[in-house]
Amino acid sequence: LNEHMPADKKRILANNNIKFYTIDAVALAKEIGLGGRINTIMQSAFFKLANIIPIDKAIEYMKGAIYKSYGKKGEDIVNMNYAAVEAGVNAVKEITIPADWATATDTQDADNGKPAFIKNVVDVINAQDGDSLPVSTFVDNDLVDGSFPLGTSKYEKRGIAVSIPEWHNEKCIGCNQCSYVCPHAIIRPFLLTDEEVAAAPAGMKTMTPKGKALEGYKLFMAVAALDCTGCGNCAQVCPAPEKALTMAPAETQDDQIACWEYVTALPHKENPMGKKTVIGSQFEQPLLEFSGACAGCGETPYAKLITQLFGDRMYIANATGCSSIWGNSAPATPYTTNHKGFGPAWANSLFEDNAEFGLGIYTGVAHQRDRLKGLCEQLIAGGAKEECANAAQAWIDTMDKGEESKATSAALAQTLSSCDCSNDDLKAIKDEILNNKEHLVAKSQWILGGDGWAYDIGYGGLDHVLASGENVNVLVFDTEVYSNTGGQASKSTPTGAIAKLAQAGKQVKKKDLAMMAMSYGYVYVAQIAMGADYNQCLKAITEAEAYPGPSLIIAYAPCINHGIKTGMGTAQAEMKKAVAAGYWQMFRFNPTLAEQGKNPFTLDSKEPTSDYKDYILSQVRYSSLKKLFPDRAEDLYSKSEAQAKEKYLMYTKFGKLFE
Repeated sequence: LNEHMPADKKRILANNNIKFYTIDAVALAKEIGLGGRINTIMQSAFFKLANIIPIDKAIEYMKGAIYKSYGKKGEDIVNMNYAAVEAGVNAVKEITIPADWATATDTQDADNGKPAFIKNVVDVINAQDGDSLPVSTFVDNDLVDGSFPLGTSKYEKRGIAVSIPEWHNEKCIGCNQCSYVCPHAIIRPFLLTDEEVAAAPAGMKTMTPKGKALEGYKLFMAVAALDCTGCGNCAQVCPAPEKALTMAPAETQDDQIACWEYVTALPHKENPMGKKTVIGSQFEQPLLEFSGACAGCGETPYAKLITQLFGDRMYIANATGCSSIWGNSAPATPYTTNHKGFGPAWANSLFEDNAEFGLGIYTGVAHQRDRLKGLCEQLIAGGAKEECANAAQAWIDTMDKGEESKATSAALAQTLSSCDCSNDDLKAIKDEILNNKEHLVAKSQWILGGDGWAYDIGYGGLDHVLASGENVNVLVFDTEVYSNTGGQASKSTPTGAIAKLAQAGKQVKKKDLAMMAMSYGYVYVAQIAMGADYNQCLKAITEAEAYPGPSLIIAYAPCINHGIKTGMGTAQAEMKKAVAAGYWQMFRFNPTLAEQGKNPFTLDSKEPTSDYKDYILSQVRYSSLKKLFPDRAEDLYSKSEAQAKEKYLMYTKFGKLFE
């Protein structure tokens, strides 16, 4: 406490005669066998200290509630929770506050070189003191339009993880899967030259990566120790014969802080592998980092991957929900910029109109880009110099081709900047193009939201936007429940799952949003589950973005509301199990293939290879139904399994229609 507690907190404790206690609940929970579940320990510690009822009565009531809740799960579970109650009461330690805390001062600059905006606005709001900020603060920081700069979350350095990943370079196979699945973008591969390795902090170890494209480089897997949430998904998915990642106590990993700061400050290197493979995609900087999402979140890995692929030319319309909370809870903005200052432009409208909001953004941008096209055509027709006319025509030819438009846009801007026009009309056209050059690069319009928005409240707008035929991309984070508002059932909630408004288990089957969208025939549709197939996930996202029309991707996203018994540290494994059990189907419907005379439907899932009921009972949202309504449970479980098999068969038959 002397070392880590801020001086202002020490002064408050010492000068206000506050009683101060600590308890190492995490260590106790591990010792008892409860893993990371500390709430029972903390609850009994509260009753011990608060003294609102006699402590012996509190213990009696808590143990009674434990037996009622867990009695059917066996004596071992009950006894572990009884032990947690006793631990909370007996392990509380009172701290005698040193006298010198009353005049404590920080021994180092707490700002650590933070920009003025972070110190003057972000830190103040994060300290719950935002009401003290005068209007002039927002005027002086160009916030009068309600916008916030990107990339503020990297300054928070919350340090909340008890355990963080430790990389063992000698065991690593360089697959980059740990980076691919990380929900918070805290573990990333970096390629270093020999000179950069020689100048690295002491103790930093590297490995020699495989592949011709990576010759001459060393690989270092960096970990942002103070931004990690400790979920453990990275270590869980590591496929190395001997695990190249293990979860280690955070206090043993201080060396990783200096290594992270070193590699993230190195000059930018072009990706030698490109973005189109799982390994290569992870050499791209994530433009979504250090969000406030739950540890092990099933949603953020998808959004992070999309920013690695298209983030520097990306617009995001975000429905209200979990994705708007972890996406941009002022003042924390996890969407960020790359080395050139480009990053996603993010905005949130109402819950019910997000699809229309995204279409509106797309339409406005398309109008401005069409105007630029007209100006380029005028430039060519008006007798502009050959190099200017050629650059303008090259841009027109590639203006809707994503990555290609980056090169032609840069070339056009550079050519026009150095070109002397022969008359005032051409000069005016040239100047207008340059004044609006931010619209030259083809934009990637994304509409993000959860199943509560897409299946329910925003479905009318979503259907309208998909039917429009416009080139927008929709990503649905399918948690099968209203995650952000307490876990209410949605039309995506499957039969047999318990949720608010379906406390006795959902009776009717899940809405098939994908099949409804495929019925249009001109909408790209995919269902993905990252942990089940990394390549299928990447392929679906890149195909959807490249498709010159509306696309819909439905992504299975494990959530804390599911009550996964092995914890959110196995969220990626949970996706794999869902597909293996036939609970979730993966496929792609690409209308472009139909235009080429090919089958547009690809069923990427295989027939189930594991037991359906075993899978659903590994989640509390299903298993608790058996405890509460045993007779009803078996009926709903059977219905749910039959519906999943029926859906798989339906997709199989659907694909054969095009053969």
